[in-house]
Amino acid sequence: MSKLSNSPFEGQYPDGHPVRTYLEENLLIRSYIRELEVANPIHHFELFKELFAKLSKVELHFARKENQLFPYLEKYGWTSPSQNMWAFHDQIREEIKEVKKLIADENMEQIIYASQRVFNSLEHIMQVEEGRLLPNAMSMLSQDDWKEFYEGDKEIGWMFDTPPTQYPAPEYIHPSQDTKKKKLPFDIDDKIHYDEGYLTPAQVNSIFRILPVDITYVNENDQVVFYNRGDDRVFPRSAGIIGREVKFCHPPKSVDQVLRILEEFKAGRQDKAEFWIEFKGQFVHIQYFAVRDEDGTYRGVIEMSQDVTHIRSLKGQQRLLDWE
Repeated sequence: MSKLSNSPFEGQYPDGHPVRTYLEENLLIRSYIRELEVANPIHHFELFKELFAKLSKVELHFARKENQLFPYLEKYGWTSPSQNMWAFHDQIREEIKEVKKLIADENMEQIIYASQRVFNSLEHIMQVEEGRLLPNAMSMLSQDDWKEFYEGDKEIGWMFDTPPTQYPAPEYIHPSQDTKKKKLPFDIDDKIHYDEGYLTPAQVNSIFRILPVDITYVNENDQVVFYNRGDDRVFPRSAGIIGREVKFCHPPKSVDQVLRILEEFKAGRQDKAEFWIEFKGQFVHIQYFAVRDEDGTYRGVIEMSQDVTHIRSLKGQQRLLDWE
């Protein structure tokens, strides 16, 4: 459904304000529930199935709260939503999952019962949002806080097909004049800003060292410029490889494949190559990814190798720690 054209919150909240969007989504959720209560699955199964799929997009509503709103509330000392409301989100997720399974099995009688439980849970959480969560958030967060939401909300998404109006309306600032920094609870002077987040070189190195995957980066000139030094590498690497032309880093029988991958990546015809082999009792998954700038300029290739023997053996689920 498109964004509400005639919002009852006009004048109460600015267009696109995150709180207004949450409230407008609640109106959408209630409209879906009303339609689903009329569309009895016994008589209108396909319509019910379609409407329930739309209602299931409430996951985006929950995810924005958990990843966007709750961190700001924590900043001001209110941690209860992060614990209690998040747990309620997970309960509703399980209830929705159960209805989806019943729909897949076309278990009509149970669908009616289980979906009503979802409707009741959603109504309860919306009442908590409207009566406590959002009013408290409005009193706690500053206007500058709310202005920081849009990009993160956009990354997660909304229940509406048409995104809300950007809040606040974008104002052009030349990059040389953009001095605004988001307030963070840690110092960023010694850190590098990545797409999201800030890390010191030492932190980056530590992260690469513990990753359960071998990573090698070859630049646009086909030179090896980086590999991560983990304790359990699949294939051996040493410092002597740095600066070496990549075609000399593979056995002769596989060089032709490596060169073809590079050729296809550089030409823009391919972005990924994938292999899996049995090697020294391990099942090894090997992937190559083209690295490109935002404008599509080729900047090299990442080779990733991982022993997935254990992963392939996993069955069922494990939700509890097994440290004992």
